Amino acid sequence: MKVSKLAANLIGSEIVKIGNEVNDLKAKGAQIANLTIGDLNSTIYPIPVELKEEIQKAYQNNLTNYPPANGLLSLRAEVSKDLKTRWNLDYSANDILITAGSRPLIYAVYKTIVDEGDKVIYPTPSWNNNHYAYLTSAAAVEVKTTQENNFLPTAEELKPHLGGAVLLALCSPLNPTGTMFTENQLREICEMILEENSKRGADEKPLYLMYDQIYSNLTFGEKHVDPVSLFPEMKEFTIYIDGISKCLAATGVRVGWGFGPSHVIDKMKALLTHVGAWAPKPEQEATAKYFQHPENVNAFITDFKDKLEASLKVLHNGIQDLKKKGLSVESIQPMGAMYLTIKLDYIGKVKPDGNKIETSSDLVFYLINEAGVALVPFSAFGEEKTEPWFRASVGGLATDEIEIMMPKLENALNNLK
Repeated sequence: MKVSKLAANLIGSEIVKIGNEVNDLKAKGAQIANLTIGDLNSTIYPIPVELKEEIQKAYQNNLTNYPPANGLLSLRAEVSKDLKTRWNLDYSANDILITAGSRPLIYAVYKTIVDEGDKVIYPTPSWNNNHYAYLTSAAAVEVKTTQENNFLPTAEELKPHLGGAVLLALCSPLNPTGTMFTENQLREICEMILEENSKRGADEKPLYLMYDQIYSNLTFGEKHVDPVSLFPEMKEFTIYIDGISKCLAATGVRVGWGFGPSHVIDKMKALLTHVGAWAPKPEQEATAKYFQHPENVNAFITDFKDKLEASLKVLHNGIQDLKKKGLSVESIQPMGAMYLTIKLDYIGKVKPDGNKIETSSDLVFYLINEAGVALVPFSAFGEEKTEPWFRASVGGLATDEIEIMMPKLENALNNLK
């Protein structure tokens, strides 16, 4: 049966495909160390107790009707205060838009800025930009990054593509790599954006920067940097993506916020009124109440990120131990988020059954079945299917589960010839 061309050509998520395989095997009793999901095991990482209590109170108080289209004023005011205190960013409550997590915001940025055929630039690997570009009929320019630069795009790599572009999509700390921009890296990119916009006339669309900092509070000894803090004049061109999903272990609570130039935020709000992508009112009310106690917020974040860092170190050290044993593996020191970038250089090797590992996905499914280890290949984030790089998320596993899986991973890799 016929459907729209857009629907007919949508590409399914490779991460979901891998997740389905994991769930099928788990249902049959298999023990799988699932490192695929950019999510959290809420038994290991529950949301803050005070936030949970405030959510329950809000439902008991029958706050179950529609919230305002741009979010509760009480929450937008608290977010405004937090941005000032935490990052020294000066945004009024009116320049903040609350949605159900960050995905509606990213979609709204694309739909508000990009016309059919407009040039959009984003690095690979990066999360879902290829799908948002497709949904907006953008002319996507994918800039391949390298291990040497921690898989983050450099100004030099981006510069040839800026002419005529309307949107540059960046994320730091980066999903899928857990790496972060240094101040110098981001400074050079912002200088280039400002230079490009200085060439454009008043009747031309500027080059906007979408800056996804949803993981900005989950950093390990590194300093998070952002465009407007480096260059106040970037405020005119930068739309930020943020929220509680990651920093408060609240992926399912669905409270995100975007902030940026009034004229863009207002249009994003207007668009999303037709989508109904607001966060539920009780969750908004609870988040506002919780943020009235920044000492609680900061204490939770500190404890939470310490636990994530500990798990990431166990995994990173485990991969480095395999490297010392002569296996063709590598990992990049984790800097932020909940992800470790792992290299498993086994594309082209032959499995015990005589079949060849042709792609990174082949290796993923081999490791699921032979080692009980599930990873996401960088091909799910726009890279070639023969790239030997993978994302490992520690949000779903306890530290001892990571330790138990390492010998199984070693054995499975040693069986490839």
